[in-house]
Amino acid sequence: MSSTDLARGVITALVEAGVREVVLAPGSRNAPLSFAAYDAAAAGLLRLHSRVDERSAGFLALGLTKTGSRAAVMCTSGTAVANLHPAALEAAHSGVRLVVVTADRPERLYGTGANQTTDQHGILGPLVPGRALSGVGDVDVDGLWSAPGPLHWNVHLDEPLLPSAPWEVPAIEVRAEVQRPEPRIFESIDLGPRTVVVAGDDAGPPARVLAEAAGWPLLAEPSSGSRTGENAIRTYRLLLGSPLAERIERVVVCGHPTLSRPVSRLLARDDVEVVAGPVRGAWAERPFPVDRRFITRLHVGGLDGSGAASDPEWLAAWREADTEVGRRLDGFLAEQTALTPYAVAGAVARALPPGGQLVVGASNPIRDLDLMVPRYAVGARRKVLSNRGLAGIDGVVSTAIGAALGRDSTRDLALMGDVTFLHDSNGLVLGPDEPRPDLTIVVVNDDGGSIFATLEQGAAVHADRFERLFGTPHGVSIEALCAATRTAYTQATSLPALEQALAMPNGGIEVVEAVVGRTDRRALDERIRALAAW
Repeated sequence: MSSTDLARGVITALVEAGVREVVLAPGSRNAPLSFAAYDAAAAGLLRLHSRVDERSAGFLALGLTKTGSRAAVMCTSGTAVANLHPAALEAAHSGVRLVVVTADRPERLYGTGANQTTDQHGILGPLVPGRALSGVGDVDVDGLWSAPGPLHWNVHLDEPLLPSAPWEVPAIEVRAEVQRPEPRIFESIDLGPRTVVVAGDDAGPPARVLAEAAGWPLLAEPSSGSRTGENAIRTYRLLLGSPLAERIERVVVCGHPTLSRPVSRLLARDDVEVVAGPVRGAWAERPFPVDRRFITRLHVGGLDGSGAASDPEWLAAWREADTEVGRRLDGFLAEQTALTPYAVAGAVARALPPGGQLVVGASNPIRDLDLMVPRYAVGARRKVLSNRGLAGIDGVVSTAIGAALGRDSTRDLALMGDVTFLHDSNGLVLGPDEPRPDLTIVVVNDDGGSIFATLEQGAAVHADRFERLFGTPHGVSIEALCAATRTAYTQATSLPALEQALAMPNGGIEVVEAVVGRTDRRALDERIRALAAW
């Protein structure tokens, strides 16, 4: 079988499986796949994206997939494949069905010094199932969606690598995905003791519905998809350090909570019962003791029919404390003369309209946002995304671009730190014919890694070596970097300037640099934590 026939068989299988987005990194060995993808795109069967950097390509495909599209990323052989590993690992740990298609040398060249030839079987690790394809008969369409998470197709392509003529693409019918019934293990919970609902990443609306049905406080992370309604507690992270948290007797965990050490300490308490739901991703086990588990949506038993909780004072106490601490926090931030990262996060949160989408980077920005997100209205379709599978800083620019291309939103925003932005600045390298979303990227620039100042290594005893090991100032001009990629740029050094920049987007991809300080980050966080003391 020719490499052209094999490549066309791969593209046909992807289209049959519902893939509508293909991200391609250029190379020689993957030329048969490139030509086949181009012809399929010309026939209107998929949308093609090209990127010069495989790591950015992988995260672009991840962003497209996270917003509901089905996407595949393709690259050539050798080190190109290794650059897809970060995106594949994030997909594995967050349960995102990303398809990785890599070109490879023929088997006869394995074990030799042939150019760009290595052992690509299993190269993405045990968490990314792989399949070697040497002929169309090896292509398993049904296996694409057999389980959540990424899949690796390693395609052996031999010369000749160019088609003799363009592909007259036939009509391809999308196969319906087989829906497998979910097992039922535990689905009812009584009102019982004083309970809070912790909603981590990807928890979704069921966490909110449960909290409202039972009258329980909802401690929801920004990317949970649950942070709406009247039960959402904005300042929960601060309140978990107050006497109110000592009264908690039970926690229901939905999704994948990763942001807060106070939440981790709560879940590790011996006097708290933990009821945990399923979590997507490679590992189903929780990193904290779990007393009971449920697989399907959890329902509340023991209601009297009115929907009223058995202990309405429990929720009222959390709401009252949240209102007071939120008032103190807003007042404290308003007193600051310099722009703070919390003020930046608050401005971005307010700028997100109904139907809008926000992609948030790891490290401080998502934690700052966690304290600043208001109670969004139920049903307003605001979507907040973050790569929380491994919570890395890789590929966030490309993820945000992919997410913006993959969802029809009223507005697309991204919030990230300067180190995260620099880590994926190649994401701004787009060719003139590439699809471009309207996306505003807000970069909180404190010239280094301020999150470490808030951790143990930020203590005064380590001050003599902190900057070299953890602060890592870079001195990069964000403006010059944007100019190099012809990306629209605005700088904001005050809250009014930032709010004006957010209110007047230029269209296309643009960067708003919010300049904040770093030397006082540890003291700033300590003062904010003290606001919950009474």
